[in-house]
Amino acid sequence: MQPSGNLHIGNYLGALKNWVRIQHDYECIFCIVDLHALTLFQEPKELRAKIEEIAAIYLAAGIDPHVCSIMVQSAVPAHTQLAWMLTCVTPVGWLERMTQYKVKAAKQESVGDGLLQYPVLMAADILLYQAGIVPVGEDQAQHLELTRDIAQRFNSLYGDTFVVPDTSLPSVGARVMGLDDPTQKMSKSETAANHAVALLDPPDKIRKIILRATTDSQPAVDFDKAGPGVLNLISIHQAFAGATEDEMRREFTGMRYGDLKKRVADMVISHLEPFQARYHRIVSEPGYLAGILREGAERVAPIADSTVELVKQRMGLYL
Repeated sequence: MQPSGNLHIGNYLGALKNWVRIQHDYECIFCIVDLHALTLFQEPKELRAKIEEIAAIYLAAGIDPHVCSIMVQSAVPAHTQLAWMLTCVTPVGWLERMTQYKVKAAKQESVGDGLLQYPVLMAADILLYQAGIVPVGEDQAQHLELTRDIAQRFNSLYGDTFVVPDTSLPSVGARVMGLDDPTQKMSKSETAANHAVALLDPPDKIRKIILRATTDSQPAVDFDKAGPGVLNLISIHQAFAGATEDEMRREFTGMRYGDLKKRVADMVISHLEPFQARYHRIVSEPGYLAGILREGAERVAPIADSTVELVKQRMGLYL
């Protein structure tokens, strides 16, 4: 995840909760991608603070640093080394077709080269560790497919070098939509006041945002006629509760929207309060996060360095 913006319940239900679940099934590396954040200007002090905030959120969510590696992208120079070598075998046309690039470029008067090269650095993040599976949401499917294309192109040019990562995911996390606009996925780059519930929001703010969530013109919950806003609220409740669809139908059919929102707010707050307590304990320990991130980088650096050495050998670079 990028250390920019505020992580929200969509990030937790769509990714973090799944990461915690799979950490004992795979050899996992969880990266805080600070280099990716630089495609937009970041205030240096704020960026450094956000890096540790993301690390603390990973830990508070339940990621175990004794089981997995938690590291910062820029702390392992091999990421940028491999990214340059992959850039040299990636056609510009492939990058210009990327949907996220086209959408973001259309909103800017001028575009930095980092935005165009972003998917190549992402490919390096993955291929550097010979990753077999990348547990991200469906919005990253195109980037993963590009990573596969880059790996296959490199292998065809220089011989078998990279594991081609699987684009199928270990499981599917909840897809949480914006509370102000339930037709758009909840985004941490969106600045509207009632768009998202941040993981570190206090209870009164959480309740206020959810009580203002967009619903529809029906007076009460009707699963056959419910609009996207109502279904989004029910999906959030279901994801936090770990309930089935049948259980949701029994619980919410016929419930008035005001009561639905109160129930969802209570559910979210009941889960985030202990999470936030763990977060505050973690950040209160001097040097703890820095140590976790340093150990994570030291643990994965030999894997990354061996891949870079192999790639340099394949390409004929001087060792």
